[in-house]
Amino acid sequence: MRTMSSSTEDTIALLHRVPVFSTLSSEELEHVAQVAVPRRFEAGEIVFKEGDEGSTCYVVRSGRARAVREHPDGRSITLAHFGPGDIFGEMAMLDGERRSATVESIDGTNAIAILSADMHRLLREYPDISVKLIAALGQRLRETNERLARQSFQTVQSRVAAVLAELVSTARAEGQTEGDVVIRSTQAELAQLAGSSRESASRFLAVLERAGIISQGRGKLTVHEPEALGRYVY
Repeated sequence: MRTMSSSTEDTIALLHRVPVFSTLSSEELEHVAQVAVPRRFEAGEIVFKEGDEGSTCYVVRSGRARAVREHPDGRSITLAHFGPGDIFGEMAMLDGERRSATVESIDGTNAIAILSADMHRLLREYPDISVKLIAALGQRLRETNERLARQSFQTVQSRVAAVLAELVSTARAEGQTEGDVVIRSTQAELAQLAGSSRESASRFLAVLERAGIISQGRGKLTVHEPEALGRYVY
């Protein structure tokens, strides 16, 4: 009987968490794991830039990354955050176009990389991957559309509160327990997610802090009363 290395087993366990691969059998996941290459990105490191040719997709093992689109005048907007079990970089591999956004590591991020040629072969061999990939991309598009619609009709306070509530939900899904929730984002990052200026977001965060709902630190904030954020979302 052939035994797998611990690294292969860890990669299979990671892939099983990814919606794109979750329906595959253990044997099929092993095939994917065998072509995956470990990668490490330091905090602030660019994984790839908007306009680059796409030849690799990534699955986050630990840490966080974000996708950003930049305007010619220097402004930028954060399109998505990626944490453990999330996949990114797959769109350019599928449509043959260049990268549609810049992805940078927020924390030190460990990931696995799958080259385009290997991914295309896997898609041919395992049609389930194609179906799940389309579903995952559709979900991401819906989330982006919902956020853009929210930014169009809500006040800055409501948008920032909604973003904080989403980040709390993500942190809890990643293992943070009930009670205080630590959000490792700067004021600038929160403002980008909410589609507001940093100054406007900062003023509202100060209101939340005075109310005892949050406390702020360097590069992070702690949400003490997550349920109270709902009072500001309308």
